[in-house]
Amino acid sequence: MEEARKKIYFTADAHLGARSHKDPLAVEKKLVRWLDSIKQDAAAVWFLGDMFDYWYEYKYVVPKGHIRFLGKLAELADSGIEIHFFTGNHDVWLFDYLPRETGAVIHCKPLVINLMGKTFFLAHGDEADCRSRSFRLIRAAFHNKCCQWLYAGIHPRWTFGFALGWSLNSRKNGLESNAPGYQGEEGEYLVTFAKDYLKTNPDINFFLFGHRHLMLDLMLARNSRILIAGDWLTHFSYIEWDGEDLALMQFEEGAER
Repeated sequence: MEEARKKIYFTADAHLGARSHKDPLAVEKKLVRWLDSIKQDAAAVWFLGDMFDYWYEYKYVVPKGHIRFLGKLAELADSGIEIHFFTGNHDVWLFDYLPRETGAVIHCKPLVINLMGKTFFLAHGDEADCRSRSFRLIRAAFHNKCCQWLYAGIHPRWTFGFALGWSLNSRKNGLESNAPGYQGEEGEYLVTFAKDYLKTNPDINFFLFGHRHLMLDLMLARNSRILIAGDWLTHFSYIEWDGEDLALMQFEEGAER
């Protein structure tokens, strides 16, 4: 690792390609400019899920678009920066394309890892989302290998349009009803999940999640915090770790970080 590269960055929920973006290309370009702004001191970048609004890899086909983002990932990886991707509930079908093209490491389950002396629990967050039985059933089907194999037999002409339309409809409904703003310490399921996990794993220093599209930084115990990374739909936010301070920040172009 180069001496100057001492920081680890985390972000989530760009939903690239989403039909709900008023200007999808502008969002992608802003994300790329953020990556440019951190590449001199980044040792690793962790994407905590739902970076794509829909992603499915067929044997010879991947979603078109996102070329600036994918190219930037390859550039960062070629320069020695670690790239990590957690699958989210929108891009659960990340398989071998990004690892092959950029060397990215794909994480399909929550991960407990030591990063510069502190213990992190990292996940997208949909694993703890128990708001409805239908969500849990759909999530189980999406992760089922047999269902994935059957889905792969459908022509992309049909699957891509269906998936993006479904995503748009669910987001409209979710933002209005099923995904309200901050629910308070006792009402946020990711907070209650972290508190329960701490009872048997008290050595976790930081819980980091995406999924909820909230910017949240909350003390759970004397030596433990939970951070929810926000998103790139409204917050343009990320988390920065330098080995001493963990900070939840927003990307403001032209501003000093």
